[in-house]
Amino acid sequence: MRFGRARLSSLYSLASAVLVKLGFHTRAGVTAERARTRTWAEVSGSPLAAAAAARESAIVRRHQDQHTAAQRIMTSAAARVEETGLRTDAASAAYAQMLCTLAYTAARGGQRAKALAMTEEARRAARHLPLVAPPGRLFSISPAVVDLYAVGIRWALGDAGAALEAGKNLRAEQFPTAERRARMGTDMARAWWAWQRPEQAARSLLDAYRASPGEVRDRPAIRGIVHVLAERHPRTPGVRELHTAVTRIV
Repeated sequence: MRFGRARLSSLYSLASAVLVKLGFHTRAGVTAERARTRTWAEVSGSPLAAAAAARESAIVRRHQDQHTAAQRIMTSAAARVEETGLRTDAASAAYAQMLCTLAYTAARGGQRAKALAMTEEARRAARHLPLVAPPGRLFSISPAVVDLYAVGIRWALGDAGAALEAGKNLRAEQFPTAERRARMGTDMARAWWAWQRPEQAARSLLDAYRASPGEVRDRPAIRGIVHVLAERHPRTPGVRELHTAVTRIV
């Protein structure tokens, strides 16, 4: 019964993550709360399921500009995972993930020192994890994933140059899932775009599209970059191909 409840909570968390990507933040909030407060996570007795549910709830609040509430949720979630003693790789991965999400949330809230401190703590938490997470792990984080978060965190802090530096050694083969490979492309593209490098931004978005089309086509913020690229830089290599791919009717 506990396993079933933990699995149900995880499914609610996954649904919330998809809704956030699509920009349906109100629906995502309802789904995240079902995972977190309708006792599915808490009654399951699984601290990792509870952490996953709390993370999705915090992400929804971040997208609704409720940065203080989001940080409060993530700080509490990280503390609860740390209380388990981090005796397994699964627990250490959960803790590193909580710290990464907390760091990004702090960055979006303009808290530079906290964001950078949490990023370094996440690196320490993840340093002994496998380079590729085993199948089925709830939090498939690795040292490379922490570095990818650092790209987004630096971008969110308005430091595109540092974001590009953080991601310069990342490679697609370090990420076993299409979603994460596409995320590398979109995060690097945002940094290149902020650095006013349209050709590199278009190239990164094409890489992301080839890994997982929906990560570019269906995320409003990323799709918006594609449209601006097409309007301002129509002759830049890769832009026409990218725009055609993203706007193609499927």
